[in-house]
Amino acid sequence: MNSIMNTELDQCVCDIVQQIVDAQDEVANNNNHCVTSCEKSIQQLLSPQTVNGTNTTIPFILYCQDCKPFIGNGVFQDELGMSGNTYFGCVETPIFRAKKFIEGSDCCVKLELLLPVTAGGSTPGPGGRDVCDYFPGNSIRNFQSTGICITVDLDCFCSITCLAPITPLPVSSFTMNEED
Repeated sequence: MNSIMNTELDQCVCDIVQQIVDAQDEVANNNNHCVTSCEKSIQQLLSPQTVNGTNTTIPFILYCQDCKPFIGNGVFQDELGMSGNTYFGCVETPIFRAKKFIEGSDCCVKLELLLPVTAGGSTPGPGGRDVCDYFPGNSIRNFQSTGICITVDLDCFCSITCLAPITPLPVSSFTMNEED
């Protein structure tokens, strides 16, 4: 019984929002005027009029069904200074780059973790549970490819926010500068 009520409620909300959009379009011609949206980012990436024409990536944020941002985590191995010893480090980020769909799947995709990078080239430490925690002040200028990939089922998410197209810093420059 609850699932029937939830389905009816979901449909009711969908219908009402559709009516709102239709009414807004009719009186103000508001169709497609978002300054930040996935459609806008895709248009910018594919546009022949882009200023530098070299952007390769549309970074994005996924939101779980509880409306909280999905914070991806990954572990990497790196050399500890020039000692020849290695360590394992952990990164977390709400920013992703779609790499490829898993063969035979429409919703299972491999995502690369992208880290926000400041103008000075540093990556802020672990940010927290909110997307804005990863963007302190006005300091973020780019994103760092990490080469760390996770596989996710997109059916587990309820929304996505796309950022403007960028070319992330290459994975070869990824380092977390861990010290003893």
